Amino acid sequence: MVQIIQAKTVTLRTLIDDFGIQFVDDQSFFREWQGNLPEVSDLEKEQLRRIRDGFVNLLNYPPLLEGVIRMSVVDPLLFLGGFYLPPFHVRSEPSIEIQTEEEDILITGSLDTLVLKDRLWVLVVESKRASYSVEAGLAQILAYMMASPNPDQSCYGMITSGGSFMFVKLDKENLPRYAVSKLFGIRELDDLISVFAILKRLGQLVE
Repeated sequence: MVQIIQAKTVTLRTLIDDFGIQFVDDQSFFREWQGNLPEVSDLEKEQLRRIRDGFVNLLNYPPLLEGVIRMSVVDPLLFLGGFYLPPFHVRSEPSIEIQTEEEDILITGSLDTLVLKDRLWVLVVESKRASYSVEAGLAQILAYMMASPNPDQSCYGMITSGGSFMFVKLDKENLPRYAVSKLFGIRELDDLISVFAILKRLGQLVE
């Protein structure tokens, strides 16, 4: 009998035990966020400052739910980065399924946010969650990334709670392996500028 697990409730332990996913603690595995980043113009920096200031203002009116974070932070970042223009296409809330080789466990669910060209995933963690941490979305985004139709290509993800950001890389050849970036905070404008530059860099890699 196939065991069905909702993607929203999947844990890293499930991915480790049933899919063999491995964490790579080696900076050379995920260099894409660390260097060769696109330049951010003064105009883009000013727009990023406005995004930061708008989010900080929204903190005065809790709770910040997923829709508000998308509208105030994620959508402006994607628009500013040109992700709504060709060659990108944005697909919202697709259904996904992944199975173990033994096919006795099926993970199924709908993505809470956006997929760009099936290789770049953006996940919003609702800030009403008790942990308030992007780590709360790590297993979920990895489950979605493992369902990518391009097993021979690296895929990337960004998890955000609005106030913080983390990037993820997944390689699926042989055993699935993943690594994460450092954690970035929106209150530090330099951090948000770095997030934007990394997002643009990953966009270049999946074009």
